Amino acid sequence: MLINGIPIDDTFAEAFPMKATRLVVTAHNLTWARHAGVSLTGFATSVIACGCEAGIEHEIAAADSPDGRPGVAVLLFSMSGKELAKQVERRVGQCVLTCPTTAVYAGLSEGEAIALGKNLRFFGDGWQIAKMIDGVRYWRVPVMDGEFVCQETTAVTKAVGGGNLLLLARDTDSALAAAEAAVAAMRRLPNVIMPFPGGVVRSGSKVGARYAGMSASTNDAFCPGLANLVAGSRLGASARCVLEIVIDGLAEADVAAAMRAGIEALAERGSDSGLVGISAGNYGGKLGPYHFHLHRLAGHGEHA
Repeated sequence: MLINGIPIDDTFAEAFPMKATRLVVTAHNLTWARHAGVSLTGFATSVIACGCEAGIEHEIAAADSPDGRPGVAVLLFSMSGKELAKQVERRVGQCVLTCPTTAVYAGLSEGEAIALGKNLRFFGDGWQIAKMIDGVRYWRVPVMDGEFVCQETTAVTKAVGGGNLLLLARDTDSALAAAEAAVAAMRRLPNVIMPFPGGVVRSGSKVGARYAGMSASTNDAFCPGLANLVAGSRLGASARCVLEIVIDGLAEADVAAAMRAGIEALAERGSDSGLVGISAGNYGGKLGPYHFHLHRLAGHGEHA
C-alpha cells in the first residue's frame, strides 16, 4: 500500500494487556505541576527494567481541576495491579509529596482501588487530618510550605501496552522530523502516552537473545548497519535510519486511534520528506492478543 508515495507494510503491531491508572497533580502554578509530573514519570520508559511505563497525558486548566488550580494528568502502566500500586506509592511519595505546592488526586473512579495517600499520610507523624467530601476520603499532611493534599486511593483499570509504529527513513534528520510530527499528532488524543524519551525509541527490540538472562535484544531486522549481514533484514538500500514510536492506552480503541493519527501525520509529509516506509513490530502473534493492522488503520491508499 502507498499513501502519498510512502509504502506501508502489510503487517501489524502486537500489543499486550496491562494495568493502568491516571493521577491528577495540581500545584500553585503550571510550572510546578509540570515539575512534579516530569519527576513522577522519570525512568518509566519500559516495564522490562523500569517497573512501569508512564508519561504526562495532558495539561489541566485551573477551571477543570479538582481544586481549582492548574495541573497535569499522568498515566502509569504496569504488568500487574500489585506492581502498579508499588510504583504509584513510591513515585508519588518521592516526586509529588516533595514538590512545592502540589496536591494529587485520582484521575479514574472506576476500578480496583489502590493506595494513593493512604500510606503517605503517615509522613505527617500524627498531625495528618482526614477529610471526607462526597464520600471520598482525602488526607491533609503538614509540610513546610503549608500542607500536602492527597486523595486516599486511586483506581486501576485494564489497559493495552505496546502499540507501535516503525518509521523507515533515508537519514537521521528525516527520521527525527517524521517521528516528532507523529508524536505531536498522537499527543493531541486522550487516554494514551508514548513513554520513551520524546515519545521515540531507537533501540527497538525483539523477544529473546543469544545471551542467557536477556529477555529482549536489538531488533536486528530493522538495524541499518546489519542490513547486509542479517538474512531476515526488513530494510532496503534507501533506509538508513529507523525509529520506533510505542503507544500505551487505556483501551484498545485508544491505541488504534493514536496509531491512526500517527500514520495520517506521516502520510501528510509525503515521500519527499525522506520517509521511505512505515512498518510495525510483532512477534507472530505470540506476545499479545491485540493486533493493530497498519492497512486497516490507514483505511485508504494506492496499492503499489
